[in-house]
Amino acid sequence: MERLSDKTSDIIIENKQFRLVMGNDCVTRSLMHKPTGEECLVTGEEIALFSITQARPFNNEVKLAYPSKRTTFQANRVRREGKRLIVGFEIIPYEAVVVIDETQTYIGFHLADFIVHPTDYAGLKMSPPPVAEMRLLQLPVRNRHHFGEWLNVSWDSKVAVNVLATSPYARIDSERRKGYRVMSADAVKDIKLKGVGAALIVSTTDDLLNAVQMVEEDYDLPQGVKSRRNDTINNSLYWSSNVNPITVDDHIMYAKKGGFRCMLLYYTSIFQELKGYSLNGNYDYRTEYPNGGEDLKQMLKKIKDAGIIPGIHVLHSHIGLMSRYVTPVADHRLNVKRHFTLARALNKDDTIIYVEQNPEGTVMADDCRVLKFGGELIRYADYSTESPYRFTGCKRGEHATIAENHRLGLVGGVLDVSEFGGTSVYLDQNTSLQDEVADKIAETFNMGFRFVYFDGSEGTNTPFEFHVPNAQYRVYKKLDPAPLFTEGAARAHFSWHFLSGGNAFDIFQPGEFKEKIAEFPAEEAPRMRQDFTRINFGWWGFWSPGTQPDMFEYGTSRAAAWDCPVTIQENIEAFKSHPRTSDIMEVMRRWEDVRAQKWLTEEQKLALQNLEQEHILLINESKDYELVPYDQIKNTAGGNGDVRAFIFERMGENCVVYWHTSGSASLELPLDTANVILQKELGGEPVPFSISENGITIPLKERCYLRTGLSKNKLIEAFENAVLR
Repeated sequence: MERLSDKTSDIIIENKQFRLVMGNDCVTRSLMHKPTGEECLVTGEEIALFSITQARPFNNEVKLAYPSKRTTFQANRVRREGKRLIVGFEIIPYEAVVVIDETQTYIGFHLADFIVHPTDYAGLKMSPPPVAEMRLLQLPVRNRHHFGEWLNVSWDSKVAVNVLATSPYARIDSERRKGYRVMSADAVKDIKLKGVGAALIVSTTDDLLNAVQMVEEDYDLPQGVKSRRNDTINNSLYWSSNVNPITVDDHIMYAKKGGFRCMLLYYTSIFQELKGYSLNGNYDYRTEYPNGGEDLKQMLKKIKDAGIIPGIHVLHSHIGLMSRYVTPVADHRLNVKRHFTLARALNKDDTIIYVEQNPEGTVMADDCRVLKFGGELIRYADYSTESPYRFTGCKRGEHATIAENHRLGLVGGVLDVSEFGGTSVYLDQNTSLQDEVADKIAETFNMGFRFVYFDGSEGTNTPFEFHVPNAQYRVYKKLDPAPLFTEGAARAHFSWHFLSGGNAFDIFQPGEFKEKIAEFPAEEAPRMRQDFTRINFGWWGFWSPGTQPDMFEYGTSRAAAWDCPVTIQENIEAFKSHPRTSDIMEVMRRWEDVRAQKWLTEEQKLALQNLEQEHILLINESKDYELVPYDQIKNTAGGNGDVRAFIFERMGENCVVYWHTSGSASLELPLDTANVILQKELGGEPVPFSISENGITIPLKERCYLRTGLSKNKLIEAFENAVLR
């Protein structure tokens, strides 16, 4: 039964859009969207708006009465003094001061202070109060048709409820319950307590992003809404690790062939690198840039003069294991995952390291078995989990560091080596090193780049929900002008404000390409739309002759179905050697033009979301685009893999688009010449063919079209029985 409350003591927090009501016991009673009259909460759950978590019960009497474990104390009383809510909690004596800001579009909450009475912790040498976490906001929000986990928004066609951070320091989350979610915002001591805030938005769904934009403007946050409304984020990307002043003209040529309006330069295009990410952090210019930044500026100008927007792809949280940050003395700001204290002095020739802590569970992956003591890195072969605890088979001076003596009691630990190749280490986000690296990246970006890909974003120390977005943000806020958009390899709540491009999927091989497009990006795209965000369906490799026009047609059309772009990774040698490069690039050019024109209707997008039915984008007799479904004739020429053919119907005719996958040949078809038209493009000049003993022989090379009045079954049969000459 729902608890009865004294209505006269209810506290009402409201604006023009919604009204939040809670009792003086701090339990929320209602969250009403005023324009529609919809109740947004599940009532009767007795969930307080605020709570405090301590590592253990602390006050002496409480400590004696309750178990020593992490304990959460619910708020059980609240009073309002102007914009201040004075909140008390069960059992513990101190109070919290939460300041509220009732704007027209959202209501802000931030932790201003704690009220501690002088006698509460008298005689204890400490800085009261003992708080591990403060829950600034928790609401049992009714389930709606959609829930965007990244933005933390529950919405349907009418109303949206959003709890979001107003700074990088709040932890935003939700917990699923039966029929509702507890949507919450926390301030965490090890990150920041006082001053941490969150905003509550309840609006019509159509107006949600306007409200989020107001939060971004009022709190001086990155403009995530503005970025998402910029058409640039739907441009596909031409990616390269080899664009430099010598090669840039070739890359511009191929990018324009594919209609690409954005070019993403991997940092190795500009800076020296070895063995994966081994030099990352140095940011020393390649020899192709004898004048350093001036050469880079001129190259970027050339790219922009060609009508292409340049972006940079960096690994902002990685430090190379051959960089100056590691050798000859490992920087004190490299991240250490697990700490150990030397139980015996360590001489520079010792191969056994005695430690106080049990190393059980310590990483044993190849290339990751590295300890850091002082400025020395030490590789270990194994360890003992029985006293005396020790690491054995140690190689001193690993990664060209200087072996040295280390004193008894020195604290070191396991170096946080990246799991991706083991050629780099993650930096410690609690130090100045991320800002130092950010300065180097910003200096480069500010020479003319306009967007960023934050790769390796998962490479931070815990808590990931804070450090992953904040590591990106520490770079982002130094970039001038602000990027048009950014993408990243990992995300958490706060990065919604600048990762307006979401993530990009890694490379799929030609033989599995369509299957993986359906399995991964096509599966995520509708989920990401719940966060009012698109994803990138790339990155796509280019193989000669494995990559074929229909593969990229399938992938880029599925992406367009969800208003998403793709990324193609250049391979100049494959571009030059692949006989169908022009056809593949023409596929991309058409779809990029369609994106730019916003040509697709919602009905067409819905058709493209059917992953079982492939489509082709044609240029018809009127030189207009035309989208039709088509199907592969899988046994063309008896299943010969050198020929690909797809059949479709239009304007009362059956048509086949066909090509040779790796060169040129002739295809003998059992067809009557009177019923056949061959064209390079629909409505274009005829392609000549010859009459053979068994029908016709057609040239088989680039992508062409065969049109006929014959039935679909007869046409399929003719291609299946065709002979390759």
